[in-house]
Amino acid sequence: MLTTKKKQNIIKKNQLHATDTGSPEVQIAILSKSIDELAGHLKIHKKDNHSRRGLIKMVADRRKHLKYLEKTDKERYAVEYKKIKA
Repeated sequence: MLTTKKKQNIIKKNQLHATDTGSPEVQIAILSKSIDELAGHLKIHKKDNHSRRGLIKMVADRRKHLKYLEKTDKERYAVEYKKIKA
């Protein structure tokens, strides 16, 4: 689970302007960090199916945000996609 401090750091790194908290880039970055942490949890707790369902929902949500970004701005999409694949 992301703490408030971790989430604020992610927002600061990915925001487009000073008051940006909801742009697709910020949302994708937050979801990516949550996915990473939850994947680590599931490596230890293999039978935690409730958390696995949440992970699948987060992955689907991130995919939707990426698809939206791809439709609206290909350059921003390319940057975000490279961040995820790295």
